[in-house]
Amino acid sequence: MNRKFIRSATSGFAVLGAALSLNVLNAVSPVELLNLARLGQTDTSSAQAQTLDQEEVINVRVYQQASPAVVSIESNDGTGSGIIISQDGLVITNAHVVSGSEKVKVTLADGREFEADVVAFGENGLDLAAVKISGQNNLPIVQIASSDSLTVGQRAFAIGNPFGQFQGTFTTGIVSRVDANRGLIQTDTAINPGNSGGPLLNSQGQLIGVNSAIFSPGSNGANNTGIGFAISTDRVQPFLTAVRNGTAPRIAQQSPLLGGGYVAKRIAMNTPVTGRLDDNSNILPTDRSFFDAYTFEGREGDRITIEMSSTQVDPFIILLAPDGQNVAQDDDSGGGSNARLTAALPTDGIYTVLANTYQAGETGEYSIRLAPGSAATPQRQAQNQPGQNNQPGQNNQPEQNNQPEQNNQQRQAAGQTILREEGTLGPGSQVLPDDGSLYQEYSFEGRQGQAITASMESPDFDTYLIVIGPGDRVIAQNDDAAPQNTNSTVTVTLPEDGTYRVIANAYDRTGRGRYTLEVR
Repeated sequence: MNRKFIRSATSGFAVLGAALSLNVLNAVSPVELLNLARLGQTDTSSAQAQTLDQEEVINVRVYQQASPAVVSIESNDGTGSGIIISQDGLVITNAHVVSGSEKVKVTLADGREFEADVVAFGENGLDLAAVKISGQNNLPIVQIASSDSLTVGQRAFAIGNPFGQFQGTFTTGIVSRVDANRGLIQTDTAINPGNSGGPLLNSQGQLIGVNSAIFSPGSNGANNTGIGFAISTDRVQPFLTAVRNGTAPRIAQQSPLLGGGYVAKRIAMNTPVTGRLDDNSNILPTDRSFFDAYTFEGREGDRITIEMSSTQVDPFIILLAPDGQNVAQDDDSGGGSNARLTAALPTDGIYTVLANTYQAGETGEYSIRLAPGSAATPQRQAQNQPGQNNQPGQNNQPEQNNQPEQNNQQRQAAGQTILREEGTLGPGSQVLPDDGSLYQEYSFEGRQGQAITASMESPDFDTYLIVIGPGDRVIAQNDDAAPQNTNSTVTVTLPEDGTYRVIANAYDRTGRGRYTLEVR
């Protein structure tokens, strides 16, 4: 349930599990919005009125049939939706809604609340999970439709918990596209953050898909754009079989990429790997960019560096934790358009690296390398500055018109403070639209090739730090500076001249209190 100014909701697409704090005036219920009074009309003089009444009858029937079995789920990191599919309390939802939680709070449509166990996850990154409410035997359920009944153009209905506070919201649309190879349904039915794990239904009120993501090309990935994705029942049914047989994984596998089914290759330490991104590669639904996935085993506290270089594409690296949460990502810190990130691993397990491109449609060869972590050195930064016509193996010497970088290195060595602020997150702070977390924003002027370290500390809450470059490009972000350390720090080489923004943020919407922000 990633929720920052990032290109990944769990993995490069905009996931929907975050809650949002809103001030709502004159709110009405979904049923009221359907204008039930029209059902009593007797005027049939207009064919248009008759058609409208028929549509409303279907809308109301689908809502009344399915909504009792649609639940709200609150996990450690946010909120989402779920679907009761057996009377004894088996609920399906998205892996990204509940990953990282062993127990969640489930709220039924009738207001009853239960503590439920997270019992299973989809395999190979399939963004599905199962939650079990104990001690029940007569809960309402949603029937599952046959996958071969799905057709483009049929009506589609969604019920969920958008923004974490509008439980039971009902929206309508059509099936816009079916991607059978990836088990995905594309729909124009309005889906928003908090709808993750809720049902996409047919006109009979049967489940045709589990809502999972929206296409959102903007910087925050928060709002519906008329393109949503659901995992189709031909992926849901085998998952349920594995859950019932006890063979489904108990922890999230790889990272919960939309639909799952991608192939991840193993990458070894200090062993460069070459690859090619093209039409045969995996695709991030958010921006339709190509990616290859690599995995490695890491231990809590290990510090690693990942470098991706190419002369044919603009590299973008995303590092995902074993539970699918975003650890770090980078665009241009490797010099020129190359990518480089250094991160401390937060836990033991299998990590996933996405070798990606900054924009959709970029194709070409690349090289990626995993190594023990260390901060970038001034010499390396100088060797990789764009626009200096460097040849492989040649070092930039001071006489090569590199005086601005020299001066910058001297300032960095001296530890000069560029920006230092003390503030408080609380009343009056700005709010991120995708998860309701508070933040304050600061800016500084940076130069191409300048190496900076930004840090944020707080005695009161779990910090989250984001550096945004000119053109609203996310340059770096960090949650925890090290395991068991909720302060944040990033070290990055600035890719261009211009104004940079630093977002002093809380990890989730509960974060309040004092902080200190410093850029050196």
